[in-house]
Amino acid sequence: MAQKSLVKVYESQGIFAAEVVKAKLEANGIPAMLKYESVGQVIGITVDGLGRVEVYVSAENAAEALELVEESDDEAPLQEDAAAENGEDLRPHL
Repeated sequence: MAQKSLVKVYESQGIFAAEVVKAKLEANGIPAMLKYESVGQVIGITVDGLGRVEVYVSAENAAEALELVEESDDEAPLQEDAAAENGEDLRPHL
């Protein structure tokens, strides 16, 4: 079986920001994985590289993933804005 090469697309100090990036990638159809030292997570140490968390994707998805990571939240269209442009009504119908 051929091994897929992975590309690091994001690095943070602490797991929370990396989890947000991973979720954003997966919401856009890009499988992602986190790599980190477990002792940093268990003890809560975030110095000297122990709290570093890296987000990896397959090489084939790297370009699109980097674009999503670099995109700020202000640039991302809200679902409501996109729906309004299409004439859709997202309000709950009771």
